[in-house]
Amino acid sequence: QVFISVTSVLDMSVFKDQLVLEDLVEDMKKQSTDLSFGPLQSNGQIIVQGSFPAFQVLTDFLLQKAESLSEKDNTEESKSHQRLRRRQLQEHKSTTETRNSVCEAHGGEKQVVVLDTDVYHYMKHFLPHLFQGKDGVVISDVTDGDITTVSVGNAAGAHAGLVSSVRKELEDWSLKLHSSLRKERMSFKEHSGDEKHRYQQACEGLKAHYPQVLVTPYDTHIEVIGPSSDIFKLSKEVSR
Repeated sequence: QVFISVTSVLDMSVFKDQLVLEDLVEDMKKQSTDLSFGPLQSNGQIIVQGSFPAFQVLTDFLLQKAESLSEKDNTEESKSHQRLRRRQLQEHKSTTETRNSVCEAHGGEKQVVVLDTDVYHYMKHFLPHLFQGKDGVVISDVTDGDITTVSVGNAAGAHAGLVSSVRKELEDWSLKLHSSLRKERMSFKEHSGDEKHRYQQACEGLKAHYPQVLVTPYDTHIEVIGPSSDIFKLSKEVSR
């Protein structure tokens, strides 16, 4: 499985004055069944993940929705809001990972990075220093299925701009790994207990030969993620 998905944070608040956002999200889910939708946040934002073609379908749907709403209100103010909605939706169309910067109640800066969960686990294992925080920066994460949201916070004493620097480093590594990593799942569903044990032993034995591959065992399968060439070779050796 090559990473060809998009993870984006859509700001649906642009529709809140004319539509019930919960109903709009339900329409989006019906329109784009190939996309995964996170929960709608109180600020109108929602995390969406899926393929580029599926995002194109969703974008076209939202643009048509915005156009239909504008036809109901021809005032200059309405037209201004409509242009704003179109610009925001067009920006989401080309976004692969969107960040949202907010201020916490106590005034500390907080920025968010949305990561593919598999890439997140890979980064956490091989690049742990990215998540350790430094000089007053606090990093936390929340995983929801295929999406992990990493929050980079500005605690007391952090230098100005350091939060943005840490967030950018996380994003840069995420984008780099998205284009180079490959994931493979080895299922045990059709294998006996002995075969399952053999798969597990084979993967463990090959770890030393493929130091850039992350092997994660589960009850029903094993997942391996790493450089495409390594995953291809490892899969062939395990299946012998």
